[in-house]
Amino acid sequence: MTGRTPPLGDNQGLWLVVLAAAAGRCQCRGTCGKKHDKDGGRCKTVHGTGPVRLRAAPAEPADLLLPSHKAAALPKTALIAWCPECHDATRRAAAKAREADAPATEPDALF
Repeated sequence: MTGRTPPLGDNQGLWLVVLAAAAGRCQCRGTCGKKHDKDGGRCKTVHGTGPVRLRAAPAEPADLLLPSHKAAALPKTALIAWCPECHDATRRAAAKAREADAPATEPDALF
């Protein structure tokens, strides 16, 4: 190994490890905005049902906003399986929260 961080989709089976740990089911527990109440608090989406393909991505919503090279450097323990719907909704919510927390760039007063 040359010291370069391999991408998340490398041939070392990272995606398979994450998917196996999730038992092939999306691991969202409501960060997407849905409560998933009917499914024990966890998203019911299963990999391979219809066109659904789960993704291995950071478990922490804020980490979903990391640039690709930093997300690729996360350890496998920091990744979970996401269905596209939960992943995208959680990422949007994290971006909105980041914007709300960002300091104002303009002065509060007119003078």
